[in-house]
Amino acid sequence: MALLGGAAAWPLAARAQQPAMPVIGFLNSGSPDPQGDRVRGFRQGLSEAGYDEGRNVTIEYRWAEGRNDRLPELAAELVRRRVSLLAPVGIPASLAAKQATTTIPIVFSIAADPVEAGLVPSLSRPSGNLTGVTSLNVELAPKKLEMLHALLPGAKSIALMVNPTNPIVADTQSRELRVAAASLALQLHVVEAGTEQDFESAFARMQQLRVDGLVIGTDLLYVSRSERLAASVVRHAMPAIFQFSEFTAAGGLMSYGGSVKEWSRQAGAYAGRILKGDKPADLPVMQSTKVELIVNLKAARSLGLEVPPTLLARADEVIE
Repeated sequence: MALLGGAAAWPLAARAQQPAMPVIGFLNSGSPDPQGDRVRGFRQGLSEAGYDEGRNVTIEYRWAEGRNDRLPELAAELVRRRVSLLAPVGIPASLAAKQATTTIPIVFSIAADPVEAGLVPSLSRPSGNLTGVTSLNVELAPKKLEMLHALLPGAKSIALMVNPTNPIVADTQSRELRVAAASLALQLHVVEAGTEQDFESAFARMQQLRVDGLVIGTDLLYVSRSERLAASVVRHAMPAIFQFSEFTAAGGLMSYGGSVKEWSRQAGAYAGRILKGDKPADLPVMQSTKVELIVNLKAARSLGLEVPPTLLARADEVIE
């Protein structure tokens, strides 16, 4: 009986000694979107590395819902939760994660230069506990202006909408677009919108300035409110270009930017490698180079615009 009792107890003891399931803290300044491209892409990358949510890894999601001031506490909460890895999306979330811990591995996904943002000292040698993936979305802002100008050859002034609570990205885009606008003989007006409630006042300001078109800056608040922004540009008959397909699908004119799902997948793959034992400092920051151009012909017709054939030929997708 003693032998049998010991044999029965052995599986329980063995199970007790098994390592706990790793937990990833997913930190995003946008709104809850568990089935969005960012989350789907991240899960895909994890799966490619051998980790499936609910089977051998847990993901704790934290969403700031457009309020970057909440990110430091949300990051601290995940650190107190003793997560195995932090996966912040966007510069404000990544900076909050970096300030919250120097020991927990961090895999960021951002749309700007992580060196300029102060996240890592080098792309090839990130050092410390951070690495991640960067897309080209901030650097593509001048290209977006060029494409909008191709649709509006008679334009004299263009607006750039930026989020003042994300100053690193806002300042970079403003600086680069001023140079690009000057080369096209355009006057650039920078209009700020730091919350969803600021959208209408921003469009009212653009009407006062009588701008001919709008470049919507890179920001997760704007990404999470793509449909709301598309509705606003349609209502105000404003030719506008943004970075992601949700905008054009909801009625916006054009979108041009890095593939969200692709750079999220790459971040998920990096997270999986780190869970398996790789160190962040040994993984160079990846630069996602896949870029998509989507043109909404229905929106163009409603605005009385003719899309140049050369622009249509470059498009990855045309919405009829």
